[in-house]
Amino acid sequence: MSFSSGSTPPERFTRRLGQLVGIETPSGEDRGLNDAYDLLESWAGSALGRPRRVVSGGVPHLYWRGADPAVPNSHRVLLLGHADTVWPLGTLAEIPFAVTGTRATGPGVFDMKAGLVLAFEALALAGDVSHVSMVVSGDEEQGSATSRALVEEAAAACGAVLVLEPSEGGALKTARKGVAQYRLGVSGRAAHAGLEPHNGVNALIELAHQVLTISELADRDRGTTVTPTVGGAGTTTNTVPEQAFVDVDVRAWERAELERVERELRALRPREPGAELAFQGSVNRGPLERGMSVGLLDSARAVAERLGLTPVTETGVGGGSDGNITASLGVPTLDGLGPDGGGAHARHEWVDLTSVRDRTSLVAGLLADRAP
Repeated sequence: MSFSSGSTPPERFTRRLGQLVGIETPSGEDRGLNDAYDLLESWAGSALGRPRRVVSGGVPHLYWRGADPAVPNSHRVLLLGHADTVWPLGTLAEIPFAVTGTRATGPGVFDMKAGLVLAFEALALAGDVSHVSMVVSGDEEQGSATSRALVEEAAAACGAVLVLEPSEGGALKTARKGVAQYRLGVSGRAAHAGLEPHNGVNALIELAHQVLTISELADRDRGTTVTPTVGGAGTTTNTVPEQAFVDVDVRAWERAELERVERELRALRPREPGAELAFQGSVNRGPLERGMSVGLLDSARAVAERLGLTPVTETGVGGGSDGNITASLGVPTLDGLGPDGGGAHARHEWVDLTSVRDRTSLVAGLLADRAP
């Protein structure tokens, strides 16, 4: 089961990719997302059964439960992806979809509209897909706040999850760091910076102490990063700042490390007399640990060998995806099954069109192998 050198799906892939990239879909933007879902539904036809538009928190998501409800969960496969991108409306006019040689470019082309197009090419190639379900979410780039429940529901009904996020240099992603996000707020007391600064409690100075302490919670040896990212303080240049804040991004390969950092963050105490601290936030996505991927990785390697495809390699990455969510439920999950390319979230993002044939055949082979 693989594309021959003269077959048409890769050409169709390029055409479809241009159609999908040509619909702007910022996270949560319901008009663009629904237009994209209309297009995806037209590609799916009746193969996956009738889809549901699931609206949560005002954000639409697309869910095919699978055509045959009699298929046992152990044989069901969930294809998982997202239609939203990080690009605001109007970006397409600045960087439209284009194909130059073997590269396709445009907003969202790599992360991850090419993966969605590939999913439908693989479905067409796989034959019987009555055991396949699919979720396409509309807020993954913002942490999946409104789609998490749907992703969890769909994954819990399946025995395996294949995530169509882009490949990492051709490698499948068998591990992803877990992600936690926090905001530390500091309250002080305002005062005139010229007349009586000594009567104030400077929230910015307190914040400076805390930021230095927070940055020391990282553990380079374990791959745990703790990164202050966005911060702010004050209202006017002649006022002792009464309020300040900093956002903190935490990533770790192990859940125990995420829990350690959270404990230490919540144990922080003020350094400046009269200052107060307040924390918000939690773990957003647990880690995708390799143990949840290795079985599917072995299957992918066997499929590649049987079909004469490029040998399968693996890697771990620091970024999170919805695969973290499904793996945290205990459902075997293999990520990075989209095409190769690069530049995620950058204006130069691109997809390697020469990677499409092998990767489509690989996904189709994985689907066929799990058919009941």
